[in-house]
Amino acid sequence: MGRVDGKIALVTGAAQGLGAATAIMLAREGAKVALTDINLAGAQEQADGINAEIAGAAIAFEQDVADEKTWQRVLDDIKQQFGGLNILVNNAGIGSVASVEDETFEKWQQVHAVDLDSVFLGCKYSIPLMSESGGGSIVNISSISGIIAGHNLAAYNSAKAAVRHLSKSVALHCARARNKIRSNSIHPVFIDTPILDGMAGDNDRTAALEKLGRQIPIGHIGQPDDVAYAVLYLASDESKFVTGTEIRVDGGISAM
Repeated sequence: MGRVDGKIALVTGAAQGLGAATAIMLAREGAKVALTDINLAGAQEQADGINAEIAGAAIAFEQDVADEKTWQRVLDDIKQQFGGLNILVNNAGIGSVASVEDETFEKWQQVHAVDLDSVFLGCKYSIPLMSESGGGSIVNISSISGIIAGHNLAAYNSAKAAVRHLSKSVALHCARARNKIRSNSIHPVFIDTPILDGMAGDNDRTAALEKLGRQIPIGHIGQPDDVAYAVLYLASDESKFVTGTEIRVDGGISAM
């Protein structure tokens, strides 16, 4: 029996990177998984790969996570096709490298819409369905940048820090409601996903990632499964007494 056997999960931003790795791991551990992304082709490709290994385990939906009506539609479709929801992984996100003086208001709003508003909407509209389904776990993917600030990450720092605190507020709300729903956040540092390609620029990617790794006490960057295993723990009943807290998947950088 898998660690999330019989559960139904929704993973946003699942076309690649952390979202794809998380969806694959949850499916291999027994969950039915809805993969959503604004890139439907990418989400469908990941779902097809899962279904080739585990027939009927995955479905894909196109979703703009910053759009309220899309959240309502996707959750209705998940209820119709899978029958409920036990696990919500708010993973979709974007970044912006700019200081408070250099950042544009338009980009500030975009980062907060995708990185923060999406988490609010996901929690708001998933909680009723999760309650109907007997409870479950909300896992919000923040960032170590939600704990440690940088001079040139004004919008990203702000949005990811807010995700951390929103996760705690949701946890307390659900505990008070006695709806058997837990809420926690995960805070990764540099993880080897396509999002790091932009950080390499025109330089050799391997050399660029090694340079990033030297900033981390453990000596290297993380892999997508490092985060997916943390999600799996929080999604499973193994963490039934864990709510309102965070897991730092950061190679020790926040200990400095």
